[in-house]
Amino acid sequence: MKKTKAVTSLAALTLMAGLFAGCSSNNNNANNATATNAGNTGTNTEATAAPEGDAAKDIKGEITVITQRTDIVDTVFKDFAAKFNEKYPDVKVNFEALSNYEDQIKIRMSTSDYGDVLLLPTSVAIKDLPDFFEPLGKMSDLEKQYTGLEERAVDGIAYGIPTTVNYSGIIYNKQVFKDAGITKIPRTFDEFNAALKSIKDKTDAIPLYTNYAAGWTLTQWESDLATVAGNRDYVNIGQVASDDNFVKGQPHYDLYKVMYDAAKNGLIEEDPTTTDWESSKSDLANGKIGTMMLGSWAIGQIKGVAANPDDIGFMPFPTNAEKVFVPLSDDYTLGVSIHSKNKEAARAWVDWFINESGYPTNDGGGMSPVKGAELPEILKQFEGTDVTFDTLTPAKAGEEGWVDAIDKQAEIGLWQPDFKKVIIEAAIGNRKDSYDDIMKDLNDKWKEARAKITSGK
Repeated sequence: MKKTKAVTSLAALTLMAGLFAGCSSNNNNANNATATNAGNTGTNTEATAAPEGDAAKDIKGEITVITQRTDIVDTVFKDFAAKFNEKYPDVKVNFEALSNYEDQIKIRMSTSDYGDVLLLPTSVAIKDLPDFFEPLGKMSDLEKQYTGLEERAVDGIAYGIPTTVNYSGIIYNKQVFKDAGITKIPRTFDEFNAALKSIKDKTDAIPLYTNYAAGWTLTQWESDLATVAGNRDYVNIGQVASDDNFVKGQPHYDLYKVMYDAAKNGLIEEDPTTTDWESSKSDLANGKIGTMMLGSWAIGQIKGVAANPDDIGFMPFPTNAEKVFVPLSDDYTLGVSIHSKNKEAARAWVDWFINESGYPTNDGGGMSPVKGAELPEILKQFEGTDVTFDTLTPAKAGEEGWVDAIDKQAEIGLWQPDFKKVIIEAAIGNRKDSYDDIMKDLNDKWKEARAKITSGK
């Protein structure tokens, strides 16, 4: 989004709606899945397009759509199917909802049976996408209509379209903050820690809920790296250029120190191993939890179970940087399985879901990836402030995908829950590691992997 002092104006926000970008991920199991699918024509770049107009009625077949939205699969998604059938009457749409999407779909993708339409898992290496997914079209063509295609593209071909575009930070309960005597949104690390302590001392709410047991929820913290860094260049350019990615004073160190300190100081749930994602949304909505680190995609879900939806607020992650930068990034992207036997029907669902269902802003909780789409009301609160919303700067030419490649070579898991769980376990005394021990281990892995990737060896 256009910067100046934050969101200069709503007009500027609308004009810049086409500048969204995504994020990368890690996986230790992609090699196994790739080997299983070794016979596929993953280099095929002929996209399957869904006919429009009268020709749309000629599409026939049965497709299975796999989603992570267990909360609305039996309600909203069934309504979607009915509306979709008004345009495509001879396509039968089935749904499967996975409660732990990343882990469960990873297992499914070791076979050829993983539905017709699905969310591209963050666990699949970018370069391996053609082995699993149907090409949706050339970037040069699709980027005229959509934003956020870059991070799920290979050699100029797009393999996924964002279901929504998120802004990342902290979702909090305004009434809990009021009861705790917090009158100003905390900006720095110290101010945020003080706010959490006030919530603990003056209310019955859990100051910060980690959702440790769900696992995937911990990966949401990585989205705030750019906020801690204070600029849009750091994620794809700054960290790639440095061997000191997890060293004290660097953004990754400071980001997860917030997690460690909150856990160590008793400002999280009493027993992290028993957390529950679904009930946590209701608890935050109704004042039993003060804050959770989540993207904007969760705002609608939490407001939907709140007695007073206006109690739900959004704020940037704390930072000691001079400027407050809130990154915009893709949510999951939607794609078509290379094994689908009804690819035209599957592609028709993808196009309809993104463009006509209303999901991206209404149910997805973010911004539509369709260029020129209306922006959410909640961003008006930052107009005239020093909070800047923008996309991440793309990698330098020749360094595309290096963050992802280094991460996978190092087996760190920037977008996996493993080392985040280690941090929490160490903080609450279930492990002997110190925070600095954990960071040193991560940095050693990063340094070694970076040397291999950057040298091309």
